[in-house]
Amino acid sequence: MTTQEIANQYHKLASQGKWMEIMDKFHDNSVVCQEPEHVASRGATILTKGKEANKAKSIANRERIETIHSEYCSEPLVGANFFSVAMKRDVTFKNNQRMNLEEICVFHVAEDKIISEQFFY
Repeated sequence: MTTQEIANQYHKLASQGKWMEIMDKFHDNSVVCQEPEHVASRGATILTKGKEANKAKSIANRERIETIHSEYCSEPLVGANFFSVAMKRDVTFKNNQRMNLEEICVFHVAEDKIISEQFFY
């Protein structure tokens, strides 16, 4: 698959909230995920390595959320072996705090798999 094809499939599945399917289908087993440094202040890991570790992190993050009111993924922007999307979510956390979350996500593709992802928020 080309980077554009993977980006298109990512967008389609993300728009349906199928995060585990994205990871299962497109993440390389040794994928690296980098979060912004400010997440360390709330006890989150900045750098996660490996598909299973990323899946566990995603599950833990979802478990903090009580309600997803809306979720949006922009059309992907592709350049060479990279693509990016903008994500927006309106969520209520289990502590009853409702927030609008926005981020830019950048993905690096090699040999038909996402080998790294970096999030800016």
